Amino acid sequence: MILAAVLAGGAAGYAAGALGDDDPTAPAASRAPGDLETVAAQVLPSVVSVRTGEGQGSGFVFDERGRILTNAHVVAGSSQVSVELQDGRRLSAQVIGDDPAHDVAVLEPETSRGLRAAELATGARPAVGDTVLAIGSPLGLSGTVTSGIVSALDRSVRLGDDGGRRPALQTDASINPGNSGGPLVDDEGRVIGINTAIATLDQQRAGSIGIGFAIPVADAAAAARTIIDGG
Repeated sequence: MILAAVLAGGAAGYAAGALGDDDPTAPAASRAPGDLETVAAQVLPSVVSVRTGEGQGSGFVFDERGRILTNAHVVAGSSQVSVELQDGRRLSAQVIGDDPAHDVAVLEPETSRGLRAAELATGARPAVGDTVLAIGSPLGLSGTVTSGIVSALDRSVRLGDDGGRRPALQTDASINPGNSGGPLVDDEGRVIGINTAIATLDQQRAGSIGIGFAIPVADAAAAARTIIDGG
C-alpha cells in the first residue's frame, strides 16, 4: 500500500542541521536563463528553515512585507517559531494564522530587513515534463536543492487535517522529511507549489521514492490571503 506522508522533520533534523554547509547564497557564475544553478542562486535567499519545539520544516518569503508561507502541519500547535535564513540569521516569527484544511500557514518575522520575496507563478500553469527544483531543509539540511520534473497535474491526494482529497502537483524531485513548506520552483525561479507530502511504502521509514506532492501555488496563495485578511 502506498501512503501519503507529510514532511515535517523531527529531532533527527536538528542533529543533521549541525553539519557544515557551503554558503548557498554565494553568487552563481553568469549562465544562460533557465540554467538550474542560476535558478537555485536566485531562489535560495527567499527560503527559510522553520523550527518549532516539536521539529522543523521549511518555508519561503512570499510578499514584500517579508511574510513567510509554510505548511500548517509544520507549525501545528505553535504561536511563535524560529526561522533561519540562508545567511545564517535567526529570527523569531509569529504564526499569524493557518488553514489546516489546506495545510497552509503564514508567519510574520520580527523584521523584514534583508528579506527577499520569491516570485509566485500564480498566472502560469505548469505542464507535465517541466523541469522543477525542490528547495528546503530535509532532515535539517538547510539550503538543499534537488531537481526533477512535474510528473502529473491535479493528482488527487489527501492533504490537510480533515483528510479531504485535493488536487496536487506530483514531482519526482527528491523531497524528504523537513522539506514541508518549502517551494517547488520552475526553471525561471517562480514558485509553482509548496512541497507538502510524499508517497511512501512504509510510514515508519518515510523517505523519497520519487513520488512527491506540492500544493499548487494559486491555491496556497488564496489560502494565505484569506488568513492575512482574517478570514
